[in-house]
Amino acid sequence: MNRLTGIVRCYYRISNFAVHLVPALDVLLRLVLANVFLKSGLTKIQSWDSTLYLFREEYRVPFLPPDFAAWLATGAELGLPVLLVLGLGGRFAALGLFILNAVAAISYYSALSEAGLNQHFYWGLLLLVLLLHGCGEWSLDAWLEKKVSEP
Repeated sequence: MNRLTGIVRCYYRISNFAVHLVPALDVLLRLVLANVFLKSGLTKIQSWDSTLYLFREEYRVPFLPPDFAAWLATGAELGLPVLLVLGLGGRFAALGLFILNAVAAISYYSALSEAGLNQHFYWGLLLLVLLLHGCGEWSLDAWLEKKVSEP
């Protein structure tokens, strides 16, 4: 029995090493998602006339006038990724990008390929992870929380 106990302890020591990699994974996740949405926002401002045309003619954003939807989406795609990278208001940023992603997938559903829909699905899942899990130890949110909770 002692040998089995030793093997089990060794297994748990080795397998628990991965816990030390979680903060780095949190940062990587934030960087990957921020990159996707920031690039989209930068593309929109490169040709604003094209962006307005797409929102007026192609995208079917429900409940919003097309010009307002274009401004709102572009602002979100440029601002929220910065918050996500910094980990400042990370859950707010993840929620905003999750909503933006869902609206984009729904509004442009008929024109998206299966691969495009899958991308939106995976981005949504990863944003939900950040929304529920937070931005992790290596974020301004974590640093601020420690500062606020200190006596």
